[in-house]
Amino acid sequence: MSIATLYIRKITKLKLKTMDKTNKIIAEFMGNEKFWLMLEQHNGIYPNFNKTYYQSGDDKTIDKPLKEDYVFKHVVKFHSSWDWLMQVVEKIEEIFIDDSNLIVKEHRYEFDMKYTQCNIYDHVKDCVVASGDMGSKLLSTYQAVVEFIKDYNNGTEQ
Repeated sequence: MSIATLYIRKITKLKLKTMDKTNKIIAEFMGNEKFWLMLEQHNGIYPNFNKTYYQSGDDKTIDKPLKEDYVFKHVVKFHSSWDWLMQVVEKIEEIFIDDSNLIVKEHRYEFDMKYTQCNIYDHVKDCVVASGDMGSKLLSTYQAVVEFIKDYNNGTEQ
């Protein structure tokens, strides 16, 4: 096995260890109602309010519900599905410029996806505020979204 292959495997393992945490950050950004609807639509999973989840039509999960950690590691697919990730992209793009002087509301953020890169541009600051370059358009967009949400939650993008 080549050194490059070993390096790629190591990086992939590191990324998978944090994937559940970053998927959770995105889920919180989406809001409980929207996130639960996504779980139901894509996986037939319904939340319970004690951080457990139930699979519809699966009697096993009634007695033994799915744990939150399991759901964020193995069920939530922001990192691997455009169906999941594009809903986050749309939510970010729907953030408007907060200016009462504007007659027409304008979108504040714009995504620029090219080849294997993704940039999120802020029209107020007139610069790129988050970017990703992970070798695939999906993972690069995921990386940019996570970076954006972390900054947004810390108040640096508001």
